[in-house]
Amino acid sequence: EVGPSQSAPLIVCNLINLQKPEMKDWLDQVVYMMVPSHNPDGMQMVVENYRKYKGTKYEGCSLPGVYHKYVGHDNNRDFISLSQEDTRAIDRLFSKKWFPQVMIEKHQMGATDVRYFAPPPHDPIAENVDEAIWNWMRVFGSAMAKDMTAAGLAGVTQEYLFDDYWPGSTETAIWKNMIGMLTECASANVASPVWIEKNEIQVDGKGLGEYKKSINMPMPWPGGWWRLGDIVQYEIESTWSLLRTASVYRADILKLRNDLCRKEVANGRSQSPAYYILPVCQPDQSELVNLVNLLDEHGITIYQLASDIKINGQCFHEGDIVIPLAQPFRPFIKEVMEKQVFPERHYTPGGEMIRPYDITTWSLPLHRSLKCSEIPKTDSLLDASLMKVVIPYSLRKSPSIPSGKNTVWLSATNNGSYAAVFTALSGGLKVERTSTAVTFGENTFPAGSFVISAGKDSYDALNRLIQSLTYEPFFSDNSEHFLLQPVKLPSVVLVESWFHEMDAGWTRYVLDQYHIPYDIIRPSELANPKKEITADILIIPDQDKSVLMEGKYKRGSDSYMTADYPPEYAKGMGKEGLEKVLRFMNKGGRIVAWGRSVSLFEGLLEIKEKTTGKDKTVQEEKEEFVLPFRDISENLSKAGLVCPGSLMKVNFLPDHPLTYGMPSSAGVFYRGRPAIRTFVPGFDMDRRVVGSFPEKDILMSGYCSKEELLSELPTAILITKGKGQLVLFSFSPVFRASMQGTYKLLFNALLM
Repeated sequence: EVGPSQSAPLIVCNLINLQKPEMKDWLDQVVYMMVPSHNPDGMQMVVENYRKYKGTKYEGCSLPGVYHKYVGHDNNRDFISLSQEDTRAIDRLFSKKWFPQVMIEKHQMGATDVRYFAPPPHDPIAENVDEAIWNWMRVFGSAMAKDMTAAGLAGVTQEYLFDDYWPGSTETAIWKNMIGMLTECASANVASPVWIEKNEIQVDGKGLGEYKKSINMPMPWPGGWWRLGDIVQYEIESTWSLLRTASVYRADILKLRNDLCRKEVANGRSQSPAYYILPVCQPDQSELVNLVNLLDEHGITIYQLASDIKINGQCFHEGDIVIPLAQPFRPFIKEVMEKQVFPERHYTPGGEMIRPYDITTWSLPLHRSLKCSEIPKTDSLLDASLMKVVIPYSLRKSPSIPSGKNTVWLSATNNGSYAAVFTALSGGLKVERTSTAVTFGENTFPAGSFVISAGKDSYDALNRLIQSLTYEPFFSDNSEHFLLQPVKLPSVVLVESWFHEMDAGWTRYVLDQYHIPYDIIRPSELANPKKEITADILIIPDQDKSVLMEGKYKRGSDSYMTADYPPEYAKGMGKEGLEKVLRFMNKGGRIVAWGRSVSLFEGLLEIKEKTTGKDKTVQEEKEEFVLPFRDISENLSKAGLVCPGSLMKVNFLPDHPLTYGMPSSAGVFYRGRPAIRTFVPGFDMDRRVVGSFPEKDILMSGYCSKEELLSELPTAILITKGKGQLVLFSFSPVFRASMQGTYKLLFNALLM
């Protein structure tokens, strides 16, 4: 999305030189802060790729892979989790340092869409955001449409396609009392012009039912050449309008911000809930620590109880985390701490529902499987018992190993335990795992917990390791009296195509954060007969089967879309590559796959093996088989299942190696497919359902229609075939690094 950043130097130059006489008046009233290259700006990797192919038949092709170290376009989906440093840098501007009154985020969309989207957004909108923010968006957007159209820029559209229900993009600023806005400009072919016929311009239906003159688009663009220079001009004119409007309404906007902050503090005292309380005694204390520090990054003030207290018959204890809502950022606190209930809006009474633009769940406690209580009313005794949390927050008490101890016990319920374990394994420390629960006085370690031991030569390494923990481990002098299983560091290979696979990128990010070494293999490499899979485990994140197999997207049953990549990047594994993957499993390897990648292993499969007979002749034997599951999501979709990214309850098999450390039930992030059903297996294979939807009350947060169709369907299965294993999830256990509550399923799949 190169246009906004390309316009930045011209905007700055024109402002410095006061190109328009009125600019001096603008800058007398407005401080304009520009971030000239905010991902996905395309200023480095995309430009290098564009120049590489400029003048060839592949000019304007997409950059192979993700245009970011990890997350590609999803970096603009990270403004709740703040997992990426570039996201945190932007968030600091409006949450911690500058507190702007107005924020605008500039993006691009498809070349055959409308020319420009200006505020306000389309329904649905966030109910926790004050009505004044929405009205001011309309003020800025109406002025923008008026000014740009007056400048002769056609195709400017409002209330179209993009909603503002979901927080996660840069406009998350609106939950923090800022007038936060989005613009989207039609793209060219990166920097090359593109000719658009009028009949090729398509609209979405949200705000524009057809591409014709309407109240939301009073001057349609007729088609023709569309250039990077056009994008730059639209961005410049929209910026002038933004500054003009901000300068005209300066006093009103400053007053608005102050009034909103006061209003939200008052709402926190008079409206429910008044507090969120998170017990310090959580199964996963490492995620409690992470959540507290994350909320601090968001500009939230966090407290803890100085003493035990009883509220409405409920007991809370010293050290429990308390988040009062009488804070300026109350809308954000409420939005990310409560469960989501999607606000259904329809195009006509009783008619089609307006679908959400993105996902429908983001509750931080639920996504992390943390216990959290809402307290409806303010309480003077509670207020008197509060003391501010010291940041960075930690639950560590002992900074080093106590004298005479050489063994550390880490509960499998803590995500932080896995990071320590993978670090220990890479460092050569001895790691073992309990197969049953172990109790030391008041300390109980569930099955699957870890024991890390040190000798004289490794004692210092163990001491350094525990200093990275944010919760208190347990120390003992040995572990000889317990039945423990050795843990080895697996060799891991991750399959990632060149097709901007963001889930694969997020998976790499999580693996790196937890110190799990891995290699990457491309689908085309699997097709190479000279390249064998030498790892212990193959991870195949959520990717389209047709891309993995054929290097192109499939439409329907027999129609394909050609890839927007040079040929060397548009190759799949083919039949030969899939056979290699299946042979790898059959001979003892383990495969972990989820989401769309599950379909790789559905239906009739075959393995060809060369055998040598008694007469030393080489023969090829073919084994055909069907693994004992099928995806029924297409049937469920036809029956009315709609699940656009929601938190769904799953019951887990207790004390299974795949579910060590997991609660008996937890939320998983699910998008309606695949929907797995198992059946009795054939020769040389078996299956176990390790996780499944409950009979009813499946939706935990978000939106799902016809959830009863999912009743008791498996969500996590372990299939054995030959000497190997296949672990399948119908959901992403790492979705956008925001599903800490299901990370353990992936980690356990690597350590079984």
